[in-house]
Amino acid sequence: MYEESERSGDPTAEQVAADLTAVVGRLLRRLRTPSPDCPLTPSQRGVLARLNSEGPSTTAALARAEYVRPQSMRLTLGALEKQGMVARTPDPRDGRQSVVSVTDAGRTTIAEARATRQDWLFQAIAGELDGAERRTLAEAAALLERLVEKGE
Repeated sequence: MYEESERSGDPTAEQVAADLTAVVGRLLRRLRTPSPDCPLTPSQRGVLARLNSEGPSTTAALARAEYVRPQSMRLTLGALEKQGMVARTPDPRDGRQSVVSVTDAGRTTIAEARATRQDWLFQAIAGELDGAERRTLAEAAALLERLVEKGE
């Protein structure tokens, strides 16, 4: 997997970065794979999770946060609203806009989807890794957290 660096025998930062990018990408795709129990697309799930964690928002702000066009965000929010996952209220600061917030049904759905993904990962870890490997993975998670915080 790694070519050793010439001096220390350790993998180079470039090699680790490339491998990590690949494996994290595959892990994210696996975690984003829709389950039969969840009626949401990955985009809908992402928007609903953002509203759940960050609170009510406008369509424009959500579009910027999710890196999509406002028209695309309107379609996503329309589908979520149709399913009863979000509700719109007039923006108290700008009557031309509305504020979108997650409903109780949306909170329940996102919690269930999160639990399903976490259960898959729990089962994979419990079934495939021994204690030493779980400790190594926990240490790697802490290192990844440190890298993510450094980039924020």
